[in-house]
Amino acid sequence: MSIKKWAAVTAAVLAFAGAAHAQQFFRIGTGGTAGTYYPVGGMIANAVSQPGKIIATAQASNGSLANVNAIAGGSMEAGLTQSDVATWAFTGTGAFEGKPKVTDLRMIANLYPESIHLVVKKGSGIKTVADLKGKRVALDEPGSGTLINARMVLAAYGVKESDIKPDYIKPNQAGDKLKDGSLDAFFFVGGAPAGAIAELASSGTGIELVPLAGPQIEALRKSSPYFAVDTIAANTYKDVPAVQTLAVGAQLVTSAKLDTETVYQITKAMYSDATQKTLAAGHAKGKFITKENAVQAVGIPFHPGAEKFYKEVGLLK
Repeated sequence: MSIKKWAAVTAAVLAFAGAAHAQQFFRIGTGGTAGTYYPVGGMIANAVSQPGKIIATAQASNGSLANVNAIAGGSMEAGLTQSDVATWAFTGTGAFEGKPKVTDLRMIANLYPESIHLVVKKGSGIKTVADLKGKRVALDEPGSGTLINARMVLAAYGVKESDIKPDYIKPNQAGDKLKDGSLDAFFFVGGAPAGAIAELASSGTGIELVPLAGPQIEALRKSSPYFAVDTIAANTYKDVPAVQTLAVGAQLVTSAKLDTETVYQITKAMYSDATQKTLAAGHAKGKFITKENAVQAVGIPFHPGAEKFYKEVGLLK
Protein backbone atom coordinates (compact mmCIF):
# COMPACT_ATOMS: atom_id res chain seq x y z
CA MET A 1 0.00 0.00 0.00
CA SER A 2 1.38 3.39 -0.93
CA ILE A 3 2.08 5.90 1.83
CA LYS A 4 -0.60 8.17 0.34
CA LYS A 5 -3.19 5.36 0.36
CA TRP A 6 -2.17 4.31 3.89
CA ALA A 7 -2.54 7.90 5.12
CA ALA A 8 -6.02 8.12 3.55
CA VAL A 9 -7.13 4.84 5.17
CA THR A 10 -5.72 5.93 8.54
CA ALA A 11 -7.53 9.27 8.29
CA ALA A 12 -10.79 7.48 7.44
CA VAL A 13 -10.40 5.09 10.40
CA LEU A 14 -9.62 7.96 12.76
CA ALA A 15 -12.57 10.00 11.45
CA PHE A 16 -14.86 7.00 11.97
CA ALA A 17 -13.49 6.43 15.48
CA GLY A 18 -13.94 10.13 16.23
CA ALA A 19 -17.56 10.06 15.04
CA ALA A 20 -18.28 6.92 17.04
CA HIS A 21 -16.64 8.50 20.07
CA ALA A 22 -18.66 11.69 19.65
CA GLN A 23 -21.92 9.73 19.85
CA GLN A 24 -23.12 9.38 23.42
CA PHE A 25 -25.45 6.48 24.15
CA PHE A 26 -28.07 7.39 26.72
CA ARG A 27 -30.07 4.35 27.85
CA ILE A 28 -33.07 5.22 30.02
CA GLY A 29 -34.44 2.48 32.29
CA THR A 30 -38.24 2.72 32.51
CA GLY A 31 -40.68 0.09 33.81
CA GLY A 32 -43.08 -2.55 32.51
CA THR A 33 -44.69 -1.84 29.12
CA ALA A 34 -48.17 -1.50 30.67
CA GLY A 35 -47.16 1.21 33.17
CA THR A 36 -46.51 4.93 32.76
CA TYR A 37 -42.68 5.00 32.91
CA TYR A 38 -42.39 3.13 29.59
CA PRO A 39 -44.37 5.54 27.35
CA VAL A 40 -43.05 8.63 29.16
CA GLY A 41 -39.45 7.35 28.95
CA GLY A 42 -39.97 6.69 25.22
CA MET A 43 -41.19 10.26 24.65
CA ILE A 44 -38.21 11.69 26.56
CA ALA A 45 -35.74 9.48 24.64
CA ASN A 46 -37.15 10.63 21.28
CA ALA A 47 -37.07 14.26 22.37
CA VAL A 48 -33.47 14.34 23.61
CA SER A 49 -31.88 12.26 20.84
CA GLN A 50 -29.61 14.37 18.64
CA PRO A 51 -28.43 12.71 15.40
CA GLY A 52 -24.69 12.07 15.51
CA LYS A 53 -24.42 13.31 19.12
CA ILE A 54 -26.82 11.66 21.57
CA ILE A 55 -28.60 8.37 20.90
CA ALA A 56 -31.23 7.97 23.62
CA THR A 57 -33.30 4.80 24.02
CA ALA A 58 -35.97 3.83 26.53
CA GLN A 59 -35.66 0.28 27.87
CA ALA A 60 -38.34 -1.75 29.68
CA SER A 61 -37.29 -2.81 33.20
CA ASN A 62 -38.65 -3.90 36.58
CA GLY A 63 -38.91 -0.26 37.68
CA SER A 64 -37.44 2.17 40.23
CA LEU A 65 -35.14 -0.07 42.26
CA ALA A 66 -33.93 -1.97 39.21
CA ASN A 67 -33.18 1.31 37.38
CA VAL A 68 -31.16 2.77 40.27
CA ASN A 69 -29.14 -0.46 40.49
CA ALA A 70 -28.58 -0.44 36.70
CA ILE A 71 -27.29 3.16 36.85
CA ALA A 72 -25.00 2.24 39.76
CA GLY A 73 -23.73 -0.80 37.82
CA GLY A 74 -23.22 1.13 34.57
CA SER A 75 -25.70 -0.82 32.41
CA MET A 76 -27.94 2.28 32.06
CA GLU A 77 -26.99 5.94 31.81
CA ALA A 78 -30.27 7.13 33.34
CA GLY A 79 -33.58 5.87 34.64
CA LEU A 80 -37.00 6.77 35.97
CA THR A 81 -37.46 6.25 39.68
CA GLN A 82 -39.72 7.24 42.51
CA SER A 83 -38.52 10.13 44.68
CA ASP A 84 -38.51 7.92 47.80
CA VAL A 85 -36.37 5.23 46.14
CA ALA A 86 -33.86 7.82 44.84
CA THR A 87 -33.49 9.34 48.32
CA TRP A 88 -33.13 5.92 49.99
CA ALA A 89 -30.47 4.84 47.47
CA PHE A 90 -28.41 7.99 47.98
CA THR A 91 -28.64 7.92 51.79
CA GLY A 92 -28.57 4.11 52.30
CA THR A 93 -31.93 4.15 54.10
CA GLY A 94 -35.36 2.55 53.53
CA ALA A 95 -35.12 -0.19 50.90
CA PHE A 96 -31.32 0.41 50.79
CA GLU A 97 -30.82 -0.05 54.53
CA GLY A 98 -27.64 -2.11 55.09
CA LYS A 99 -26.66 -1.89 51.39
CA PRO A 100 -23.91 0.29 49.90
CA LYS A 101 -25.12 3.86 49.32
CA VAL A 102 -25.46 4.91 45.66
CA THR A 103 -23.49 8.12 46.27
CA ASP A 104 -23.04 8.76 42.51
CA LEU A 105 -26.81 9.06 41.93
CA ARG A 106 -27.71 12.51 40.53
CA MET A 107 -30.96 14.29 39.69
CA ILE A 108 -31.87 15.42 36.19
CA ALA A 109 -35.52 16.30 36.84
CA ASN A 110 -38.56 15.72 38.98
CA LEU A 111 -41.24 14.85 36.40
CA TYR A 112 -44.80 14.23 37.64
CA PRO A 113 -46.79 12.80 40.56
CA GLU A 114 -47.19 9.00 40.70
CA SER A 115 -50.41 7.87 42.35
CA ILE A 116 -50.77 4.74 44.44
CA HIS A 117 -53.58 2.71 42.87
CA LEU A 118 -55.31 -0.09 44.78
CA VAL A 119 -57.54 -1.73 42.18
CA VAL A 120 -60.41 -4.13 42.95
CA LYS A 121 -63.36 -5.51 41.00
CA LYS A 122 -66.63 -3.57 41.23
CA GLY A 123 -68.80 -4.99 43.99
CA SER A 124 -65.89 -6.89 45.61
CA GLY A 125 -66.80 -5.53 49.07
CA ILE A 126 -63.16 -4.40 49.56
CA LYS A 127 -63.59 -0.83 50.82
CA THR A 128 -60.39 -0.32 52.80
CA VAL A 129 -56.85 -1.75 52.96
CA ALA A 130 -57.83 -3.70 56.11
CA ASP A 131 -60.34 -5.68 53.98
CA LEU A 132 -57.43 -7.26 52.05
CA LYS A 133 -56.78 -9.79 54.85
CA GLY A 134 -57.17 -13.31 53.46
CA LYS A 135 -57.41 -11.99 49.88
CA ARG A 136 -55.26 -12.67 46.80
CA VAL A 137 -53.33 -9.45 46.22
CA ALA A 138 -50.71 -8.62 43.55
CA LEU A 139 -47.90 -6.35 44.80
CA ASP A 140 -45.85 -6.01 41.55
CA GLU A 141 -42.42 -7.54 40.89
CA PRO A 142 -39.28 -7.39 43.05
CA GLY A 143 -37.28 -4.34 41.91
CA SER A 144 -40.38 -2.18 41.53
CA GLY A 145 -41.19 0.87 43.65
CA THR A 146 -44.78 -0.40 43.80
CA LEU A 147 -43.78 -3.42 45.87
CA ILE A 148 -42.05 -1.21 48.46
CA ASN A 149 -44.97 1.23 48.69
CA ALA A 150 -47.58 -1.55 48.80
CA ARG A 151 -45.79 -3.07 51.80
CA MET A 152 -45.74 0.33 53.53
CA VAL A 153 -49.47 0.88 52.94
CA LEU A 154 -50.32 -2.62 54.18
CA ALA A 155 -48.18 -2.07 57.29
CA ALA A 156 -49.92 1.27 57.98
CA TYR A 157 -53.18 -0.68 58.34
CA GLY A 158 -51.58 -3.47 60.38
CA VAL A 159 -51.82 -5.95 57.49
CA LYS A 160 -48.81 -8.29 57.24
CA GLU A 161 -47.78 -9.98 54.00
CA SER A 162 -48.61 -13.29 55.68
CA ASP A 163 -52.19 -12.02 56.21
CA ILE A 164 -52.76 -11.93 52.43
CA LYS A 165 -52.08 -14.32 49.54
CA PRO A 166 -49.43 -12.24 47.75
CA ASP A 167 -48.64 -12.43 44.04
CA TYR A 168 -45.55 -10.69 42.59
CA ILE A 169 -46.60 -9.82 39.05
CA LYS A 170 -46.79 -6.74 36.79
CA PRO A 171 -50.08 -4.79 36.54
CA ASN A 172 -51.05 -6.09 33.08
CA GLN A 173 -50.83 -9.71 34.33
CA ALA A 174 -52.66 -8.66 37.51
CA GLY A 175 -55.41 -7.09 35.39
CA ASP A 176 -55.90 -10.36 33.49
CA LYS A 177 -56.09 -12.34 36.75
CA LEU A 178 -58.53 -9.85 38.30
CA LYS A 179 -60.68 -10.19 35.16
CA ASP A 180 -60.79 -14.00 35.32
CA GLY A 181 -61.41 -14.05 39.07
CA SER A 182 -58.07 -15.54 40.18
CA LEU A 183 -57.04 -12.31 41.97
CA ASP A 184 -58.93 -9.99 44.32
CA ALA A 185 -56.85 -6.80 44.21
CA PHE A 186 -53.62 -5.28 42.93
CA PHE A 187 -51.39 -2.33 43.75
CA PHE A 188 -49.76 -0.13 41.15
CA VAL A 189 -47.77 3.08 41.65
CA GLY A 190 -47.62 5.24 38.55
CA GLY A 191 -48.91 8.30 36.78
CA ALA A 192 -52.65 8.12 36.16
CA PRO A 193 -53.97 6.97 33.75
CA ALA A 194 -51.87 3.78 33.72
CA GLY A 195 -52.31 1.71 30.55
CA ALA A 196 -53.05 -1.61 32.23
CA ILE A 197 -55.74 -0.13 34.51
CA ALA A 198 -57.35 1.96 31.74
CA GLU A 199 -57.53 -1.16 29.56
CA LEU A 200 -59.11 -3.15 32.38
CA ALA A 201 -61.69 -0.42 33.15
CA SER A 202 -62.79 -0.17 29.51
CA SER A 203 -62.83 -3.94 28.90
CA GLY A 204 -66.23 -4.38 30.52
CA THR A 205 -64.68 -5.47 33.83
CA GLY A 206 -66.02 -2.90 36.27
CA ILE A 207 -63.30 -1.73 38.66
CA GLU A 208 -63.10 0.37 41.82
CA LEU A 209 -60.16 2.19 43.37
CA VAL A 210 -59.85 1.79 47.13
CA PRO A 211 -59.20 5.16 48.82
CA LEU A 212 -56.04 5.68 50.85
CA ALA A 213 -57.19 8.24 53.40
CA GLY A 214 -57.82 8.55 57.13
CA PRO A 215 -55.75 8.27 60.32
CA GLN A 216 -53.60 5.32 59.13
CA ILE A 217 -52.53 7.26 56.04
CA GLU A 218 -51.91 10.44 58.08
CA ALA A 219 -49.59 8.43 60.33
CA LEU A 220 -47.79 7.02 57.28
CA ARG A 221 -47.29 10.54 55.87
CA LYS A 222 -45.87 11.69 59.19
CA SER A 223 -43.26 8.91 59.20
CA SER A 224 -42.58 9.16 55.43
CA PRO A 225 -42.97 12.83 54.44
CA TYR A 226 -42.15 12.22 50.74
CA PHE A 227 -45.74 10.95 50.31
CA ALA A 228 -48.11 13.67 49.08
CA VAL A 229 -51.91 13.65 49.32
CA ASP A 230 -53.27 13.05 45.84
CA THR A 231 -56.61 12.67 44.08
CA ILE A 232 -57.22 10.50 41.03
CA ALA A 233 -59.89 12.55 39.23
CA ALA A 234 -63.32 11.14 38.34
CA ASN A 235 -63.37 9.25 35.01
CA THR A 236 -59.58 9.04 34.79
CA TYR A 237 -60.62 5.41 34.42
CA LYS A 238 -64.00 4.56 32.84
CA ASP A 239 -66.88 4.95 35.34
CA VAL A 240 -64.56 5.28 38.36
CA PRO A 241 -65.39 8.24 40.67
CA ALA A 242 -62.70 10.54 42.14
CA VAL A 243 -60.67 8.87 44.87
CA GLN A 244 -58.17 10.19 47.42
CA THR A 245 -54.81 8.45 47.56
CA LEU A 246 -51.08 9.14 48.01
CA ALA A 247 -48.43 10.09 45.46
CA VAL A 248 -44.65 10.11 45.15
CA GLY A 249 -42.65 12.03 42.53
CA ALA A 250 -41.46 10.32 39.35
CA GLN A 251 -37.90 11.45 38.71
CA LEU A 252 -35.29 11.13 35.98
CA VAL A 253 -31.91 10.33 37.53
CA THR A 254 -28.43 9.63 36.23
CA SER A 255 -24.86 9.03 37.40
CA ALA A 256 -22.29 11.64 38.44
CA LYS A 257 -19.96 9.83 35.99
CA LEU A 258 -21.84 11.26 32.97
CA ASP A 259 -20.21 14.38 31.56
CA THR A 260 -21.70 17.82 32.24
CA GLU A 261 -22.24 18.81 28.59
CA THR A 262 -24.25 15.68 27.70
CA VAL A 263 -26.60 16.09 30.68
CA TYR A 264 -26.90 19.82 30.00
CA GLN A 265 -27.94 19.17 26.38
CA ILE A 266 -30.43 16.48 27.46
CA THR A 267 -32.01 18.71 30.14
CA LYS A 268 -32.21 21.64 27.73
CA ALA A 269 -33.84 19.46 25.04
CA MET A 270 -36.46 18.19 27.52
CA TYR A 271 -37.71 21.72 28.18
CA SER A 272 -37.64 23.07 24.62
CA ASP A 273 -41.00 24.33 23.33
CA ALA A 274 -41.25 21.46 20.83
CA THR A 275 -40.61 18.80 23.49
CA GLN A 276 -43.03 20.42 25.92
CA LYS A 277 -45.81 20.28 23.29
CA THR A 278 -45.01 16.65 22.46
CA LEU A 279 -45.03 15.61 26.13
CA ALA A 280 -48.29 17.44 26.89
CA ALA A 281 -50.00 15.83 23.89
CA GLY A 282 -48.47 12.37 24.32
CA HIS A 283 -49.62 11.37 27.83
CA ALA A 284 -51.88 12.79 30.53
CA LYS A 285 -48.83 13.10 32.82
CA GLY A 286 -46.78 14.87 30.13
CA LYS A 287 -48.27 18.27 30.97
CA PHE A 288 -46.72 18.02 34.47
CA ILE A 289 -43.21 17.69 32.99
CA THR A 290 -42.33 21.39 33.18
CA LYS A 291 -39.08 23.07 34.17
CA GLU A 292 -40.88 24.59 37.18
CA ASN A 293 -41.85 21.11 38.47
CA ALA A 294 -38.36 19.78 37.66
CA VAL A 295 -36.80 21.34 40.75
CA GLN A 296 -39.54 20.37 43.26
CA ALA A 297 -39.29 17.59 45.88
CA VAL A 298 -35.65 16.81 45.11
CA GLY A 299 -33.90 14.66 47.73
CA ILE A 300 -30.54 14.07 46.00
CA PRO A 301 -27.98 16.44 44.42
CA PHE A 302 -28.54 17.69 40.87
CA HIS A 303 -26.15 16.57 38.15
CA PRO A 304 -23.92 19.60 37.28
CA GLY A 305 -25.27 19.53 33.69
CA ALA A 306 -28.89 19.78 34.87
CA GLU A 307 -27.95 22.36 37.50
CA LYS A 308 -26.30 24.52 34.81
CA PHE A 309 -29.57 24.57 32.82
CA TYR A 310 -31.82 25.36 35.82
CA LYS A 311 -29.48 28.20 36.87
CA GLU A 312 -29.57 29.62 33.34
CA VAL A 313 -33.40 29.74 33.39
CA GLY A 314 -33.45 31.21 36.92
CA LEU A 315 -34.93 28.22 38.74
CA LEU A 316 -31.86 27.54 40.89
CA LYS A 317 -29.62 30.12 42.49
